Amino acid sequence: MTKTISEAIVQSKFRNDYHKATVALFYVCNQVGGIHHAFFKNYNITLQQFNVLRILRGQQPNACNLLLIKERMMDKMSDVSRIVERLRIAGYVDRCLNENNRREVEIRISKNGLKLLAKIDQNIDVLETPLTQLTQKEAKELIKLLEKIIQ
Repeated sequence: MTKTISEAIVQSKFRNDYHKATVALFYVCNQVGGIHHAFFKNYNITLQQFNVLRILRGQQPNACNLLLIKERMMDKMSDVSRIVERLRIAGYVDRCLNENNRREVEIRISKNGLKLLAKIDQNIDVLETPLTQLTQKEAKELIKLLEKIIQ
């Protein structure tokens, strides 16, 4: 049985449609976030760690610095240095000082990090499951609407 947002959160009155849309957006984000959390837990990493690994893989063979990673992160509030350190301890990234600028740290994805991403890539389509309720046309419209919000 399909639920409306009002039914899901047991709230029928909203100040206006903008309020209802805001509540709906947060509700859906939390639902999708829960799916992502459970998925990445199977690989012993977080969504933010996955995001960093994908950024580093995309930069190969070049190294990244913390600023570049932070700029490209989906979650701008993330503590990038702590995330990178946890990935280093797990063996998924390598850190070294930049020979030209000793204050700058260069970060690269390791072979283990690449192996982990390859394993994750085999099942990544699971994360799209909630959106398969939409047609391709509806998905494109959703993207357009979300992009309009962030402009």
